[in-house]
Amino acid sequence: MLKIKSILFSIFAAAILLVVIDSASADNPPDQPVFVQEYLKQLDFIEGRLLQLEGAMAQDHMSWSPAEDIRSCAQIYLHVAGANYFLASKMGGEMPEGEMDESIIDKDKIADMMKESYKVVKKLAAEVTEEQLNETVQTPFGEMSLRYFMTALLNHMHEHLGQGIAYARMNGVTPPWSAEQEGEG
Repeated sequence: MLKIKSILFSIFAAAILLVVIDSASADNPPDQPVFVQEYLKQLDFIEGRLLQLEGAMAQDHMSWSPAEDIRSCAQIYLHVAGANYFLASKMGGEMPEGEMDESIIDKDKIADMMKESYKVVKKLAAEVTEEQLNETVQTPFGEMSLRYFMTALLNHMHEHLGQGIAYARMNGVTPPWSAEQEGEG
């Protein structure tokens, strides 16, 4: 009886493993580097959080800054969008005409600009090969691999998400995902 249970358990475990492997490969093209697959998931996460947070802020808060010569709420999001385009330029894309106009404070326009910047980065990142990830790119911080630069800019996005959270809380706004956990949503 013990041997039959052991065989049935092994068959069950193998079936579960096959389902997990099959579902993972269905989402990710087999020629796409694992780093890129994980990177795209992080981009989705951080884009979602930034857009939720920007959406939760009142239009009046967009020009708010904690002190003179410190980025405003709007400028945080515009800065992230600009950095996305800079990253895209290192992956073969082009920077948009002109620079990011940091005087823009319209919430809807800012959200559209962020969405477009993430769309561009995701498209280009999805096409990056393992070989390209290891190529050296010139950045304002010196030469580094594209992989390292992509990671650095992902960290940059998280840094400004944290800044945005602090700004939101200073203005009495609870981040939407926290509001749900805190019973406010």
